[in-house]
Amino acid sequence: MELETPRALRVLVDMDGVLADFEGGLLRAFRLRFPHDPYVALEERRGFSARAQYGALRPDLAEKVASVYEAPGFFLELEPIPGALEALREIKCMKDTEVFICTSPLQKYNYCISEKYLWVDKYLGPEFVERMILTRDKTVVSGDLLIDDKDTIQGQEKNPSWEHILFTCCHNQHLDTPPSKRRLHSWSDNWKAILDSKRKVRLEQE
Repeated sequence: MELETPRALRVLVDMDGVLADFEGGLLRAFRLRFPHDPYVALEERRGFSARAQYGALRPDLAEKVASVYEAPGFFLELEPIPGALEALREIKCMKDTEVFICTSPLQKYNYCISEKYLWVDKYLGPEFVERMILTRDKTVVSGDLLIDDKDTIQGQEKNPSWEHILFTCCHNQHLDTPPSKRRLHSWSDNWKAILDSKRKVRLEQE
């Protein structure tokens, strides 16, 4: 009788704020394009939506900051977050583990979608382009872990299959997370322990 091969641990990794430095790129591009306007320093960022915070600072700044990240070239020119590329390559090579990039395109997706693919191809190569999932609703994607900087992820599924690991970013670092919510402070943090513990729990459940 053949033993059933255990299902691979599926790790979903967000792109903006986790792999690519969206916040740093946005601030640099905004200050370059609108040098005489007030801006929100990274240490002052609060809330996932930069547009909402800039709009609260001054109403016209909402459209201005949105015009920055909706412009051609913005996503392609983002810098990788330290340690992200190395960690993703390492996860891909781990036994009984599969990794996918799970990212949400902008509603104004004219440049965003193609540039996300180009960014991944540039920094991680075609093998990771094949591992990209673009969706506005991550709750319908099947996985064991979702590493994402958005503090609240909602969608059609009220109980997604994955456990959300909050990746620390400037806009969420001030949040008090409940004990049940795990954080990954950076890619130099012990992300392997998170994968190992999830694998152990899943094996116990099986």
